[in-house]
Amino acid sequence: MQTQNEDAEDLARRLEATGNYKVLRRLIPRQPTPTPAGRDSKVAIIVDFETTGLDAVKDEIIEVAMVKFHYSNSDQVTGVTGIFQAFNQPAAAIPAQIIQLTGITDEMVAGQKIDAVALESFAADANIVIAHNAAFDRKFAERCWSIFEHKHWACSATGIEWKKYGFGGVKLPYLLTQSGFFHGAHRALDDCHATLEILARELPGTSTTALTVLLDRARCKTFRIWADNAPFVFKDALKRRRYRWNDGTDGRPRSWHIDVEEDKLDAELAYLRQEIYQRDIDIERREITALDRFSNRA
Repeated sequence: MQTQNEDAEDLARRLEATGNYKVLRRLIPRQPTPTPAGRDSKVAIIVDFETTGLDAVKDEIIEVAMVKFHYSNSDQVTGVTGIFQAFNQPAAAIPAQIIQLTGITDEMVAGQKIDAVALESFAADANIVIAHNAAFDRKFAERCWSIFEHKHWACSATGIEWKKYGFGGVKLPYLLTQSGFFHGAHRALDDCHATLEILARELPGTSTTALTVLLDRARCKTFRIWADNAPFVFKDALKRRRYRWNDGTDGRPRSWHIDVEEDKLDAELAYLRQEIYQRDIDIERREITALDRFSNRA
């Protein structure tokens, strides 16, 4: 006799077989299992923070979650081996818009403090840290715990060309929905589990997992090019070329800048010399690897 779940799954498959329906299944988180045997296994953690705002200098973390998993030399997920989750009471009341977004209330975090020793012990053996918005998460992580300054990082939102594989966007709910799942969005641990499931699956039309593509990208060097003192008249041309403006308040140059992969470096320098400066000039650039990518130090 079939169980209720088996009956529901059978119905879902019959609906999908008509070609007129797409059924979303609730994401069932992968549960921790014993550490995979073999010295070739590597360790990664997926991290996510809920915070009181977007400013990594003044806003505070109210929840941290991490899912630790092992992966093989061929970059295949071999199992979840640990879960970490904790709340933190901020100095001031949680803003109303954050409560609405996350569901985390002042009562839930009252008297709570993240155990720094436990957190750093959990993260200590990670070969790489993955976040779905690493440019945001790494800055909060490094401000609070120095261990994250010395880790390789990868961003599952920007480190994969999701649209190239048919996805409609890079936000986690889009990726999860198009992968056939739904989950309790915008809580840190739920988002970590969702990120892992997406990374563990093969990208549409390929036999390659998203994790493989992400790690390959993370291993590549990039270069940050600063278009220092670029003529103002060319600001729109730089914006169209996806340069970003830095106002100098962070101690870095007050200048337009762009990050390019190593094989595109010479072409980008040539563009600046020919089209922007219109003369031969020494242009500032800095090599960036996964050790400092997304960091305030980059």
